[in-house]
Amino acid sequence: MSLVVLDNSEKTVRILGVDVNRLTMAETLARFDRFVESGEPHFVITADASGLAQAQHDPEHRALFARAALITPDSAGVLWAARRAGRPISERVSGVDLVEQVCARSVQTQHRIFFLGAAEGVAEQAAERMRHRYPGCNIVGSRNGFFKPDEDMTVAAEIAQAKPDYLFVAMGIPRQEKFILATQSVIRAGIAIGIGGSFDVISGNVPRAPRVWQRLKMEWLWRLIQNPQKLPKVMWLPKFIWYVLRDKK
Repeated sequence: MSLVVLDNSEKTVRILGVDVNRLTMAETLARFDRFVESGEPHFVITADASGLAQAQHDPEHRALFARAALITPDSAGVLWAARRAGRPISERVSGVDLVEQVCARSVQTQHRIFFLGAAEGVAEQAAERMRHRYPGCNIVGSRNGFFKPDEDMTVAAEIAQAKPDYLFVAMGIPRQEKFILATQSVIRAGIAIGIGGSFDVISGNVPRAPRVWQRLKMEWLWRLIQNPQKLPKVMWLPKFIWYVLRDKK
């Protein structure tokens, strides 16, 4: 079966069986506005190369992509695969950048934002940084991600009281996506997104790669140098490349 297939839609490219949206950051934010205005909950995935590769071995993980209203390109590997498929994507739309853009825009839009996940105190630190950087930023709540799946509905009921338009969840793949889908009907955030380790970066606990590393598409290497425990995740990258290269075009 072909693993990289051109999709008929102008704004998507199929990579490893997943339809990744080719929207720019500005177009993604405009789509988010429509999602929020609709009054209905939407599940969004930020897809990186390691996640797409892992999904090839985990049917349950792979099925999550089919339930997303939007899938953004969140790694240089995904951009490379899109170019190879003949449908280039102009820029990454990462979880870290989405959080910052949504927080900045909330000063005017007053969209309600909730931070969920990471270790004790990290989501709160990230929220405070955003409030300091963007005075008037409308973050209405935050909570750590250390609770068991059988507590999901209790936590969801607490979050629902804040009536968020945006729910950013940093609990790791695929735990964060499973939480979002299991609690979507309770929280009913206009947009719920799994963002992995983004709160660690936003809070300042983990430094983001310098811009030169980002421009060279080597942010993954910077993260590995800073935290060698990320090696298991990085080891999925050569597998991703192999899966794409073995595609019969």
